Amino acid sequence: MSKSRRQFIVTAAVGLGTANMPNIAWAAPAGVRPAPMMPKPQFIATNGIDMAVYEKGQGPAVVFCHGFPELAFSWRSQVDAVSAAGYRALAPDQRGYGLTGGPEDPMQFSLKIFCDDLIGMMDAKGIDKAVFCGHDWGGAVVWAMPRLYPDRCLGVIGLNTAASRPPGLPAIKNPEPSLIVMTPNYYVATFMAPGRAEAVLERDVRKTFDFVLSRGGLWDKEAFAKLPADSAERQVNLLAILEREKVPGKPFLSEEAMRYFTETFEATGFTGGLNWYRAIPRIGAAFANVPARIEVPSLYIGAENDVILPPSSADGMEDFITDLEKYTVADSGHWTQQEQPEEVNRVIIDWLNRKIA
Repeated sequence: MSKSRRQFIVTAAVGLGTANMPNIAWAAPAGVRPAPMMPKPQFIATNGIDMAVYEKGQGPAVVFCHGFPELAFSWRSQVDAVSAAGYRALAPDQRGYGLTGGPEDPMQFSLKIFCDDLIGMMDAKGIDKAVFCGHDWGGAVVWAMPRLYPDRCLGVIGLNTAASRPPGLPAIKNPEPSLIVMTPNYYVATFMAPGRAEAVLERDVRKTFDFVLSRGGLWDKEAFAKLPADSAERQVNLLAILEREKVPGKPFLSEEAMRYFTETFEATGFTGGLNWYRAIPRIGAAFANVPARIEVPSLYIGAENDVILPPSSADGMEDFITDLEKYTVADSGHWTQQEQPEEVNRVIIDWLNRKIA
């Protein structure tokens, strides 16, 4: 593998292709219950799926897009805080996840399709424009929206995920070197073959989330840098780490939250989320003729200890975003909106009140 995860996800923001969508609405997976600590979900027919959408509040719309392996539930704190601040917060379980579910065919997954899912949801709800806030893979979606659908965007908030640098701009000088040692065992590569990652991730779903949704070790920049270069951690070989009897890291979420993630993915499996990675090879054509420059107000929020998507990944975004602010959340790894919800809420609401209200 020659690209880091940041390059894979961020490059996706300028180029996953589209596919012909079947005229099918996929039923919610059996055994999945609505998220606790969230409003009652609505099911919206959009782009061939029935999208489960959690909504709260009135005012300018803010659409929250989750990453892998997460759910709309990951935004529970932001939905409450942003709606209380005078905004209409909407958080969908995205294609392939949770109550939304979706096709198993990876050809029905691409960044253009994910954006079209949101446009259909907005149309069904009578929303003309929205702020799009995304984390991890959801960040790739939200940075694509002002390029594909600039007339539907009020603004963009990228959490951990930076916008990709458009072709034709000079390279960033003296970029911060990645701490990741790239090998063919890098987890993005191991996620590509159907069934391989599922066999490991689904063997003990609670163990998977005890490792993934944790702090320290792989999710701590200083500790990560001290690990041997040939270790599975430094190579971000997630499947090898999960094969161990005991996984590193300290879960930080409540037992109720961990139970909900666990039982949901026990019911759905991981194929839907993994199909987002399996769409990566189709990067290209869909963004060939769209504007490279982002003209809507934009906010990048990084996390101090995120090794995979570090704050330095946002270097140079000023070169192609007209109105950009940046902020780094201290003492947070990759799961920023759940690790430091109060700080993330404060930064988002302050920016919304200045730029959108």
